[in-house]
Amino acid sequence: MMRSRTHRLLLAGMLVLLGALTTHAQVEVDISFRRSLYMVYEPLLCTVTIKNMSGATLDLTDTSREKWFGFQIETTDGRPLPPINPDYRNQAVELAAGQKLTRTINLTPLYPLNEFGTYRVRAAVYCKQFKRYFVSSKLNVNITEGRIIWQKTVGVPEGAGVGRARIYSLLSHRLPKRTMLYLRVEDRENGVIYGTTQLGRFLSFGEPDAEVDSASQIHILQNTAPKAFLYSHFDINGRLLKQQGYQAFDTRPYLVNKDNVVMVIGGVPYDVNAKSPTAELPKIGDRPVPMPTPQGKPTPEDARPKNLLSE
Repeated sequence: MMRSRTHRLLLAGMLVLLGALTTHAQVEVDISFRRSLYMVYEPLLCTVTIKNMSGATLDLTDTSREKWFGFQIETTDGRPLPPINPDYRNQAVELAAGQKLTRTINLTPLYPLNEFGTYRVRAAVYCKQFKRYFVSSKLNVNITEGRIIWQKTVGVPEGAGVGRARIYSLLSHRLPKRTMLYLRVEDRENGVIYGTTQLGRFLSFGEPDAEVDSASQIHILQNTAPKAFLYSHFDINGRLLKQQGYQAFDTRPYLVNKDNVVMVIGGVPYDVNAKSPTAELPKIGDRPVPMPTPQGKPTPEDARPKNLLSE
């Protein structure tokens, strides 16, 4: 009798496992990150891939009780992190049999990832046809802070936020193979972070040049590689206005601030969008997004994505 009961339990366990494997194969959900180490408030880009293996068309839509797509994020001690806006809505998607959907989503403006530490992230897809969730494997991301190497407080001369103060900070962040330079723009009094932008590789044996012009806009010149430099120009809200590469053949480029007008002197300019064997330039995905902290008051620049799968 004991052996019969054991056989029944084993058979039931095998059926449950087989059912789980079969169901799991109906919708495959995968996620990936460009790297595992990020600086606080930096755009945290997660690439999500959803593949329909069910053999039929899937109608992925939010229901009155369930959102068809979302992330499950938790700290290492198991504390879940809900989205900043729990009432978000996903755009409906029809996924044909065998079709694959891939989106890259910035988690920084969607979740309160403003504390240092390690977070476990996975994506979840709810299918109303099967009345269940399909989830990806968990990936760890580490949130740290950089080292401030330059900082300046300026006033907002005009437009939204006139009279308020902005703080520009240049930070170095050591990654496993290189040191990267970042620009952070914040309104500390109102608890608003306008962006933490990765500017690219930074040779740490020399400090970057930084100047502020008459419009309180910041100009940065950094040494990205031997004889290679990158010039960046940002406005008061952390929006990139211009980038230009320079090669130091006969003269080393440097910034000059004359009567609050900033310009680059020396060097030979080159197109930052062209491939350079010596310079590592920022990627489009590393551009800043206006991101207020949960305690901050939104401003007109603080637009959020309408849904988690916005293109």
